[in-house]
Amino acid sequence: MSSHSFSPISSNLNPDKMSQSKIKIVVAVTGASGSIYAKLLLERLSVLSEHIDEIGLVLSDNAKTVWNHELGKDPVIPEGVKVFGKNDFYAPFASGSAKYTCMIIAPCSMGTMARIASGMSNDLITRAADVILKERRKLILVTRDTPLSLIHINNMKTITEAGGIICPASPSFYSNPKNIEEAVMTVINRVIDLAGIENPSYRWGN
Repeated sequence: MSSHSFSPISSNLNPDKMSQSKIKIVVAVTGASGSIYAKLLLERLSVLSEHIDEIGLVLSDNAKTVWNHELGKDPVIPEGVKVFGKNDFYAPFASGSAKYTCMIIAPCSMGTMARIASGMSNDLITRAADVILKERRKLILVTRDTPLSLIHINNMKTITEAGGIICPASPSFYSNPKNIEEAVMTVINRVIDLAGIENPSYRWGN
């Protein structure tokens, strides 16, 4: 898989062609621990590109810092993924008219979740999440923190009631993962299933 170093690009207002058989996805990465979830998600989505019309990506400042700390290098973005700055409100997915089908925030910090729950669209990540919810499309938050306070739980309840999906970064073990990456992939495969993308992976009972 070819890749390039992280480099935000400016978006434009040119209309996109959207295949009826493919979906547009926003991926956001925040400063929660768990950069490996974002890394493997982007790599897997790249492999499944035949099912995806477009992937837009935005990273918070803390996401880049945590990624470097945990993975020992700056974010490497798969080819074909469009990267947008965190304050680029001209990004297509800042508006419902762009018809992005799904947004995945992985990992999702408790602070980001709180801002989404309160409707505080103070950057591109929270604005895009607000758009996805108001358009009744699919928002998936891969939360990664423990233990949870009542504030966290209530924010999860609010987002769930608004139509979002809370998918904690809690690996499963019935597929007998052999290493950290295989354990993380049990979460990533579930997230991709939730996004509605055809994804060959381990299935219970098969």
